[in-house]
Amino acid sequence: MSTEKTIYSHRDDDPHLTDDDLAEKVLRYIRYATFVDTSGISVMALRGTVVLSGNVAEEADIASAGEAAASVIGVSGVENRLTVRPGDSTD
Repeated sequence: MSTEKTIYSHRDDDPHLTDDDLAEKVLRYIRYATFVDTSGISVMALRGTVVLSGNVAEEADIASAGEAAASVIGVSGVENRLTVRPGDSTD
């Protein structure tokens, strides 16, 4: 059963979500707010703190994803472990 929603909506702004629901909401919001390719990103949540891990295409995507995650209602902290995919850096 797929529960993935393609669009973030304000009805998702319940501050009392389970950890799994919060992680899913953060991933959807990153996709919605930043247009960052989230196919290489995984999100884990524990009592309001989210951990972003995986790979993104550009250095700027790391900060964008972290800022978007921090702005989600219900998130109290973000640990951003994202890295740029080898060979994708735009140095």
